[in-house]
Amino acid sequence: MEFRIRGTIIRTFLGDITDLAVEGIVNAANNRLWMGGGVAGAIKRRGGMEIEEEAVSQGPIEVGEAVVTNAGKLKAKYVIHAAVMGQDLRTDGGKIYQATVNSLRRAKEKGLKTIAFPLLGTGVGRFPVKEAIRIMLEAIRKWIKEGEDFQEIIFAVYDPDSLQIVEEEFQNFISNISG
Repeated sequence: MEFRIRGTIIRTFLGDITDLAVEGIVNAANNRLWMGGGVAGAIKRRGGMEIEEEAVSQGPIEVGEAVVTNAGKLKAKYVIHAAVMGQDLRTDGGKIYQATVNSLRRAKEKGLKTIAFPLLGTGVGRFPVKEAIRIMLEAIRKWIKEGEDFQEIIFAVYDPDSLQIVEEEFQNFISNISG
C-alpha cells in the first residue's frame, strides 16, 4: 500500500528491511548502539560486524537521537541508528517521535532520497504497533509539511499481522489528512 504527501511516496513492504535496496535503512537501536536482537541483529548478521563497531564508536547517545554508519554488505548505502530506548529496553511515544525525526534529519544531512524504517520500538521495546505507526506517520507528516521531503519512505514490516495494522493506520491517516 502507498500514498503520497507532497512529493514523497510513503509505502509498506512486507519482509526483511535488510533486503531493501534503498539509500538508508533505520535501525531500532538502544542508546549504547550495541546490536543484539531484532532489527539490529538482522542488520549485523547481513551487513557485518563493522556496522556495529562503527555505531558503538559514536555512542553512547541520548535516547531519541540518531547516528549514521556505513551499511557494510547490505544493499543500502547507510544505516541510521535511531536510539528508541536506553539500557532498560523501554520506550514511549515521545522517544519514538524524536527518533523518527532525528532519523529523517540524519538522512537529509547525508542527502538521501530513499529511506526505510522498521516499526520503531515495537520489537524489543514492546510498544504497540498501532500507536508506533501513528506516531511515526505524524512525525513524517510534520517533517514534510515543514518543507523537507524524500523521494520515498518505506515502512518495512516483518509479519503479516503487523502489516494489516499498519495498512489500517495508513487508511486512517490518509482520511485524516485529506478530510
